[in-house]
Amino acid sequence: MAKRFGGKFSPDSQPQDVDDTPQRPAYKGAKVAAAGARSNLMFVPGLVLAFTSINEGAIDMATGLLGAGSLILGAWLLRDGLNAEAAYHERKIARRPALPRKLFAAVLCGLGAALAVWTSNGGAAAPLIYGIVAAGLHIGAFGIDPMKSKGMEGIDTFQQDRVARVVDEAESHLSAMADAVKRADDRTVETRVDRFADKVREMIRTVEEDPRDLTAARKFLGVYLMGARDAAIKFADIYSRSQDRGAKSDFLMLLTDLEQSFEQKQRKLLLDDSADLNIEIDVLRDRLQREGVHLNRGMN
Repeated sequence: MAKRFGGKFSPDSQPQDVDDTPQRPAYKGAKVAAAGARSNLMFVPGLVLAFTSINEGAIDMATGLLGAGSLILGAWLLRDGLNAEAAYHERKIARRPALPRKLFAAVLCGLGAALAVWTSNGGAAAPLIYGIVAAGLHIGAFGIDPMKSKGMEGIDTFQQDRVARVVDEAESHLSAMADAVKRADDRTVETRVDRFADKVREMIRTVEEDPRDLTAARKFLGVYLMGARDAAIKFADIYSRSQDRGAKSDFLMLLTDLEQSFEQKQRKLLLDDSADLNIEIDVLRDRLQREGVHLNRGMN
């Protein structure tokens, strides 16, 4: 469906459309899709094998369809594993994926290739060789899953689990906001919601790196985001029916206020972390001085 573009420099723009807050660069927050064309192409062999197996005999057809299912399931696990790996590398503190999806995908790819060869060859050696080669090429092309956690030394896992639950809830609110404003069919509003989501995710990263900040940020990531989600849903309902510019202006002002509040809170969290570090340094310096080690007071 065609989408009308609007905004500050559009011929039919109104003063309410002008957003005085600094505009982010168009590339800020942009990401390359982790599961790109390569992983999507992995669905093709399974589909081809399924179609070519339909006209075969009963045993060959069942074997071919089983191989096709293995290939398609492997492609699905691969795509999911690539997304999980991208999320792992994006964070400074992350646990290894609980399920090694890419490794399982390689095994299923090898199994699918072996079954495909068995339908036409019937022997045991050739399918085994082709299966091992296919699994090896799969690992060579896509790699394996991260096998160990990173940045978890000295972190309370219970606190980390609490952070994970709050982060999942916050991400669900952001997704609901993005889905709601799409119904308004207004590019300016969608861009502002994306910018607000980027600001929220900056706070999320801060809390993930130091779970002690969760108590201070929980209201922002829970109550405030829930209110922003409800406001986005109400705005979308009104604007999709009446194109009310007053409702659009009010919603944009609400996003601006919330974005500024999140920015101030994140800055305070970072300042608190710096203050905690200075206290720890002072305590350590006093301890060393009691042990007879005198440090230069200008050192931090």
